[in-house]
Amino acid sequence: MKLPLHSGIDIRAVENEKRTGRRRDMLAAVAAAVLFAVAAVVGTLIQRADHSLYVDWAPLYADWLPHVGPGTPAALAVAAAVVVHGPRLAVRLPWRGLLGAVWAASMAWIWSLALVDGWQRGVAERLTARHEYLRGVDRFHDIGAALRGFTGHILLTQPDHWPAHIAGHPPGAVLTFVGLDRLGLGGGAWAGAFCITVGGSAAAAILVTLRALGQERAARAAAPFLVPAPGAVWVGASADGYFAAVAAWGLALLALAATRTVRAPGAVAFGSGLLLGLTAYLSYGLTLLALPAVAVLLLARTARPLPFALMGAAAVAGAFTLTGFQWWEGYSLLVERYYQGVASDRPYAYWVWANLAVATVVAGPAGVAGVRRMLSAVPDTVRRLRPGGPGAPDGLVVLTFAVLLALAVADLSGMSKAETERIWLPFLVWLLPTAALLPAVDRRRWLVAQACLGLLVNHLLLTGW
Repeated sequence: MKLPLHSGIDIRAVENEKRTGRRRDMLAAVAAAVLFAVAAVVGTLIQRADHSLYVDWAPLYADWLPHVGPGTPAALAVAAAVVVHGPRLAVRLPWRGLLGAVWAASMAWIWSLALVDGWQRGVAERLTARHEYLRGVDRFHDIGAALRGFTGHILLTQPDHWPAHIAGHPPGAVLTFVGLDRLGLGGGAWAGAFCITVGGSAAAAILVTLRALGQERAARAAAPFLVPAPGAVWVGASADGYFAAVAAWGLALLALAATRTVRAPGAVAFGSGLLLGLTAYLSYGLTLLALPAVAVLLLARTARPLPFALMGAAAVAGAFTLTGFQWWEGYSLLVERYYQGVASDRPYAYWVWANLAVATVVAGPAGVAGVRRMLSAVPDTVRRLRPGGPGAPDGLVVLTFAVLLALAVADLSGMSKAETERIWLPFLVWLLPTAALLPAVDRRRWLVAQACLGLLVNHLLLTGW
């Protein structure tokens, strides 16, 4: 249908805006690649000069090791299937079927990438390294006593100090693996499988959140991008992938309760509080989830779930406190332990911007281009939020902008110098849905770029944590 000659719409201006937007998307992705290249060159020079970065392939915590493995054919197959069929299935599948498909496909992608490194190196031995959680499981025969004495083993100067990852987190992290061990699922293989299975569910939780906030169309457009994400390299098999899923489901339950799209919103809000409260005892930095949680309530235009959610979070905090672990004491000692180690040498002036280069790899080129579009939409979104309810893209824009604010705080804090490719996973996974803002005609190309980056990282580098 042709528009009238004097319809008031400048067709050439509209078409020019489309071309300009697509060009800016590409420029954003190229700029991210340049930023990473600069971080790599500068990081290499710093490391050769004084070895102060403590990473072998700056800015990533990885070693240069081109390789293939048993997961290579499967990873290629999953990537091809998502690129070819993902956008169509995301539109046609019934909602519950889409959630199941995305979770299954996400797990397939994570498993495939992990197995590129082989079963032992890629899965079974990941969480048994000397810095990892499983090294401390045998010290929790008496859980109550271990929790009461937990802070007494955080500092390097204290006797029998915890391995780095146990000392660097509240005890909820290691207790997860203690629980698996008590269930007869001890050892690195079960721990790795648990993290991959739970971590893969974060993609489904993100979709649930977006739909609850009235963004089903955006959720369906974003669904394929939640599968072949480069960040999956660090989900399998990393405890931070598990943390990301707990955080994502906490926000999903909060969104469901706030929009009253469930039968018992109070109970669901309480469950949200339990999960979000648990995240604070999985990782100290996840207290920054308060920012996207506030964004959810802002978008729903209600604070009704807040009392129930706070009760859930208080229940978790109360349980740990009553058993003897004081969160604030643990955090203050962590800061001291952090600077007893390599963090005292790692230069803040480098990592404060190199961390952003790392984030572009985890989010991938589509995530970078989507974030560009999200940021350009923020001013209009703020104006629309004032008088009335959010418009079609506003829920996605507000939520992901809140996540960016949380990342900015984490970056500026100085407590995130290196290894942010895994540490920031609970936040970076929320940047992937911004790919829904990209033009539909370009989405398959961006999906190819996402999958190729993940494959390149996993096949050229041996990542570690």
